[in-house]
Amino acid sequence: MAKTPHGPDEESNPRNSAANLRANSPRKESVDVLDPVWKALSDPTRRAILDLLRDGPRMTTEIVGAFPYLTRFGVMKHLDVLREAGLVNTREDGRQRVNSLNVFPIRQIYERWVSPFQERWASQLLGIKQLAEEEVNAKPPPPRKRR
Repeated sequence: MAKTPHGPDEESNPRNSAANLRANSPRKESVDVLDPVWKALSDPTRRAILDLLRDGPRMTTEIVGAFPYLTRFGVMKHLDVLREAGLVNTREDGRQRVNSLNVFPIRQIYERWVSPFQERWASQLLGIKQLAEEEVNAKPPPPRKRR
């Protein structure tokens, strides 16, 4: 094993090979059903489109008008990613396409990634609050100066 100034060469150590690290990793390597949702939410423009749709359904032309720095084609590509992730539903109304927000995938993310930790953090914060209150109540009052 080659030595570096900081210790053994990490790459030559068979325990640190990429295949071994993947095999021993607690996370799964398979594609998660929520991966497209995370990808869609990773872009600020797509989040802005969702914010716009939060106020109610919008025609595609209205969405294009809300993003003057993007071409119609650019907005349509963002809408396609949001549709594929299930975050936007589109229906045709004559020649117009009406887009609406589908909050279900966001709720799934909340239930999987926020909700399980919510109780833990709430109880931790309550514990900190109790410790701080006990410390304040346990301190003797400061001595009074004599005149």
